[in-house]
Amino acid sequence: MEKIPEKFLDDNGELNTSALLKSYCELEKKMGNMVSVPNDDSDENTKQKFNRAIGVPDNIDEYPTNSLFDDESVRKKFHEIGLTSKQVEEIYTIAEEFLQPTLKNLFELQNQTNAINELKNFFGGNEKMNDVLREINAFGEKFLPVDAFDELCSTPQGIQGIYRMMQSMEPNVLMNKNETENLTDETLRNMMRDPKYWRDQDPEYVRKIENGFKKLYS
Repeated sequence: MEKIPEKFLDDNGELNTSALLKSYCELEKKMGNMVSVPNDDSDENTKQKFNRAIGVPDNIDEYPTNSLFDDESVRKKFHEIGLTSKQVEEIYTIAEEFLQPTLKNLFELQNQTNAINELKNFFGGNEKMNDVLREINAFGEKFLPVDAFDELCSTPQGIQGIYRMMQSMEPNVLMNKNETENLTDETLRNMMRDPKYWRDQDPEYVRKIENGFKKLYS
């Protein structure tokens, strides 16, 4: 016969039923609060109780969000497999660390594709676009400062602006008499370094330069 622990004996060495009953009630209470690790056969209540105990949110809206990777279907999957908010946050951090460079390259490629498609539509097809781009390049090398030309060619809108510039060149120079008499290639190139030309594309200022080149080289 197993020896009865002293804490369950009274002063006379007899079984103390009150102490035994109290200990049993406390043990039962603790067992009721214990969380079982669920398995494939566990009921839904056991799974929910375990998830709540380890910090899984009650619904997917309580998960942290991420502008690049967050999606409702993804958060649903996180909830199905029982991830905590902390675990989801760490997943986002790891994803950003490893995928950001790849995503950046993809975005750049997408932007390049969009730019090419915009130019194709503007010029009327791939062949026409290539022909015009060669003309624009020759025009830029001849007439435009390198920094201004590079700046304009950095966007489809800038390339379209150069094309319109080529198309709109007229023989009449919109300058006063003294400016016309002193007109030189260097003067016009210096004028093109003015932000009014390569950045703001001020129509009157651009036309003045265009007509100046036309006057010199026509």
